[in-house]
Amino acid sequence: MKRQQPKTCRIFFDAGGSVVRWVCGNLGENTRWVGQNISLGIELEKKLIAGIIINDIRPYVDAWLTIYAQNKKWCNRRVLRTVFEVVFNLLKCRRASVMVDADNIQSQNLVSRLGFVQEGVLRAYQNNGHDALVYSMLTNECRWRTTKNE
Repeated sequence: MKRQQPKTCRIFFDAGGSVVRWVCGNLGENTRWVGQNISLGIELEKKLIAGIIINDIRPYVDAWLTIYAQNKKWCNRRVLRTVFEVVFNLLKCRRASVMVDADNIQSQNLVSRLGFVQEGVLRAYQNNGHDALVYSMLTNECRWRTTKNE
């Protein structure tokens, strides 16, 4: 019996804004808040399963990540290495930040497992009135990079 090859995700840079529109549409957000960004799409079997927007970029300082996914297979070493190579090596940021709804335990667990550390709470910050938890990862804390900044 022939063994099936595992399906791999295709990662692509989104030059046309389709990933930003897809992520914002699924999060119920207007695309205007994004501003200048670098966005990545992740496809599996030619279907967009996740989008990552690197926004509010301050090169050499920090960048914020906005992630929306419809399939857990997006979160693999290759994708994570690509994202953090962009943030820490291409942009040379010393920190990456994410914001998670205080009621979203699944996302809180994910960002913690990735190596983000909770920094604070923005009370009643979300559109739905919920608190937002702020997490960050410093460049020297990132285990996903294959090359190191100097």
